[in-house]
Amino acid sequence: MSKILLAEDDPNLGDILKEYLELKGKFQVTLCTDGEEALRVFNREQFDLCILDVMMPKKDGFTLGKDIRKVNDTIPIIFATAKGMMEDKTIAFGLGGDDYITKPFRVEELLLRINALLKRSVNKEQPEPEETATTFEIGEYFFDYMSQVIKRKGEQQKLSTKEAELLRMLCLKKNDVLTREEALLKIWHDDNYFNGRSMDVFLSKLRKYLKEDPNVEIVNVHGKGYKLLIS
Repeated sequence: MSKILLAEDDPNLGDILKEYLELKGKFQVTLCTDGEEALRVFNREQFDLCILDVMMPKKDGFTLGKDIRKVNDTIPIIFATAKGMMEDKTIAFGLGGDDYITKPFRVEELLLRINALLKRSVNKEQPEPEETATTFEIGEYFFDYMSQVIKRKGEQQKLSTKEAELLRMLCLKKNDVLTREEALLKIWHDDNYFNGRSMDVFLSKLRKYLKEDPNVEIVNVHGKGYKLLIS
């Protein structure tokens, strides 16, 4: 049974959500009515998902989410608020939120979002065997992810951490599309404009490192992302 931390300062709504999720979703739900209480409970117990109301006394939901991310950077977080402003959505995802729902919402919709996030979380914990690979052959090149080195004909190129992360993601998606959003969220944890520009610089460097083999190419896929082609 999955455990959910629900931080909601409206006691009536909190009780309704708790009862519904425990009955229909068969979850164990811990309800807290302010952000400080929620953080204390989170630090004391183990949870599988958090639902955080943004407008709460003592500690608002965004601050609470930020504090939770300092302790656990993988637990799924859903922010809930009466506001529908795009700025709030940007803040929510920028703080590492996984989803955002605007009040008033249907509890059935919330349940669907919870189940989707929990399923995604389980899949992350059980990666495919090839996703654990740390060494790759890229045409004439040998890439050692752990050492952050590319080797070719006795010569080697040292990579920065982000260059190594990006090249590994391209290798795992060899001859397939690596979306721009996936790369930014996994490496930079935020797909904003400035991080996107930073990633473009790292891609240019990787192309330079691999240019001696004409059978290796990193191409742009318009509107989607990038593809490492090895012919």
